[in-house]
Amino acid sequence: MSKIKKIAVLGSTGSIGTQALDIIRNNRDKYEVTVLSCASSIELLKEQIEEFKPEAVVTKYEKDALELSRLYKGTEFSWGEQGLIEGVKLSSNDLVLNSLVGMQGLVPTYEAIKAKKDIALANKETLVAGGNIVMSTAAEMGVSILPVDSEHSAVFQSLQGNEHNKIKRVILTASGGPFRGYTEEMLKNVTVQDALKHPNWSMGSKITIDSATMINKGLEVIEAHHLFGMPGDKIDVVVHPQSIIHSMVEYEDRAVMAQLGLPDMRVPIAYAFSYPERLELKEESLDLTKLGSLTFEKPDLNVFKGLRLAYEALAAGGGAACAYNGANEELVAMFLNGKIGFTDIPNNVERIMEEYVSVSIKNIDDILGLDAEIRRKVKSIC
Repeated sequence: MSKIKKIAVLGSTGSIGTQALDIIRNNRDKYEVTVLSCASSIELLKEQIEEFKPEAVVTKYEKDALELSRLYKGTEFSWGEQGLIEGVKLSSNDLVLNSLVGMQGLVPTYEAIKAKKDIALANKETLVAGGNIVMSTAAEMGVSILPVDSEHSAVFQSLQGNEHNKIKRVILTASGGPFRGYTEEMLKNVTVQDALKHPNWSMGSKITIDSATMINKGLEVIEAHHLFGMPGDKIDVVVHPQSIIHSMVEYEDRAVMAQLGLPDMRVPIAYAFSYPERLELKEESLDLTKLGSLTFEKPDLNVFKGLRLAYEALAAGGGAACAYNGANEELVAMFLNGKIGFTDIPNNVERIMEEYVSVSIKNIDDILGLDAEIRRKVKSIC
């Protein structure tokens, strides 16, 4: 009988977290939940605690942890960043799924790696802001980082069996978001409600806005650079509105390997859980005869300058990628709160980025300090 894999689920009430728990629910002979974490959806968290009976639960706020500790005896409750660190370090953890949103995912990932826990990574910001340090620490500790983003999982799957072959380029696909075909002038008038209407994927509000600006794809370019050791000029983005081909790898002989499937995050989550094996899923299969045509377009880097800025951040080095990430996170929150317009997001990301190109980053503390400074800067100019 194979050993049951014990999984800490960070962000258990979010889109990725709930789908991950669905996979675990349907495969209890293979997986067990050790840790759940949640920011604000406490009622849903209660249901998850009752069903999965984790060893530990982490909330964002102390008051929630204290309230839950009175309801559920036998479970350890903690809160905040320190709680997340304690949770990922549990000796029983075999794998940590990090589906936290934003920079809050960096430190728990880093601490889990130092504790020699394998990572199923759905938190782009970990690698965008701290990629060099995170990847080198993972190599030092012998830890696997298994991508959960659909695009990076597709690349990862397309690399299997080809470890010794030379890659010509990685091709990331993008849906184009709700504003595909818009001009720069048209983007100035879009509303929050417009930007939250993603054509293919159901995601949280932050990542949905990132998809609309195509900064999400820029974050993925930087993440792919770190995950697969590819320079920016060998990472292409193509707009593929149908979201059926999730990404591709072209080898030196011009053969292109692609991973196809219906838009369903359970596939990359399950592959990260079961790697190097595959897990049977009961969801609908891809029917090629019903697809019609699959189309591809070049992204307009003048209109969607947020994507162009990601390549510039990679080329510039220093603190540029950290600035790209931190500034965007703050600006998206401002846009969602009605404080700035849609095009103010990439325009201000560009302004902030330019100031931090020459900053040297040597450790996690440098990243955290720079990120805090960038956020203060954004708030002072917007």
